[in-house]
Amino acid sequence: MTDRNPVLIVGAGPAGLAVAVKLAMVGVPALVFEAEEKFPLDLRAGSFHPPTLEILDQLGVGQEFLSIGIKVPRWQIRGREEGVIVEWDLSLLSDITPYPFRFHCEQFKLTPLLGKRFEALGGKVQFGHRFIDATQDADGVTARFETPGGIETVTGRYLVGADGARSAVRHLMDVPFEGFTWPERFLVIGIKQDLALHGYTYNAYIADPVDWGAIFKMPHKGPPGMWRVLFPTDATLPDEEVLSVPFAEKTLQHFLPRPTPYDVEHTNIYRVHQRVAADFRRGKFLIVGDAAHVNNPLGAFGLNGALHAASNLGDKLAAVCRDEGSEDLLDLYVRQRRAANVEFVQAQSIRNKQVLEEKDPAIRAKNLDELRATEADRERQKAYLIRSSMISSIRHAAAIT
Repeated sequence: MTDRNPVLIVGAGPAGLAVAVKLAMVGVPALVFEAEEKFPLDLRAGSFHPPTLEILDQLGVGQEFLSIGIKVPRWQIRGREEGVIVEWDLSLLSDITPYPFRFHCEQFKLTPLLGKRFEALGGKVQFGHRFIDATQDADGVTARFETPGGIETVTGRYLVGADGARSAVRHLMDVPFEGFTWPERFLVIGIKQDLALHGYTYNAYIADPVDWGAIFKMPHKGPPGMWRVLFPTDATLPDEEVLSVPFAEKTLQHFLPRPTPYDVEHTNIYRVHQRVAADFRRGKFLIVGDAAHVNNPLGAFGLNGALHAASNLGDKLAAVCRDEGSEDLLDLYVRQRRAANVEFVQAQSIRNKQVLEEKDPAIRAKNLDELRATEADRERQKAYLIRSSMISSIRHAAAIT
């Protein structure tokens, strides 16, 4: 490697740290800057698909991560009135992946593992460093950060923005964030009650013209874990009302009535977007993860897609920095991962929401019958699972040249 300038990475979430680990594993120096004083406590993402677990293995954290979460070998699509519509069996993927299951573990438990791995490889996360701006020229980049000790200027070879949906790096690149925002907010309620006693698998989606939803069993603080239930809410209601325990209780009793109140652990609401940056690269500036694309959570594609993109970018940046390939590899990263997001993540997550909330009785019946027919045919079910588990997305991206 002829240039020892480090790659500068803004954001110490899973995507930024995955890029950093990829680089460090082959001796490419990287500096990670995080605006917060510690790793953020993110309660949203937490469902991982088979190819993502394989990537975590490549990063050296897979087995430790698997030891702290929940394996989900089967998941359901249900109807409020119909009950179970289909129950998918991921063991059908046993011949193409070592991880034929979904895996549930909170995102905030993964980031420290990636941070520890980065440190073991000689790296260090610079907390309390808020990105201000950067410039670039033929020799590299110069970035400025606001720190407790004042403004700090750092030089590097490339700048990677892994700084979330409101990415300052993306704004600096002047790249449009194309797409839309769903009108409703999503309410997530954490409860102690065991929904498995009512026939729910550890991951389930509920189809209904009005009260659709999603369910995830999470490890929380250890056995017996916690169930997260997600519902859309009226956008006109004030946040304080939607976040209140009485509102959560009313919502839960409507979903699954019980004679005694639910044990509500937490409530959270957030707006959901379907957006993809018009480009992921401007010269020596690149973006990855939520800085490049965001989507609704139905299908669990967001964090998984971010890690797939981070692995792709990490490999290509490493090759360029080690003089094993030209900068054309970075354009290939953009082509591969933007296509994977537009053609799969966006399209499929939008489709998933539409199927769950379909209001036309005839279209709804057709959709549900198609799901039943797919489940009943082993080969069709396997093809469905290859797609819904993001295996086909990875394959499609890799085939782009």
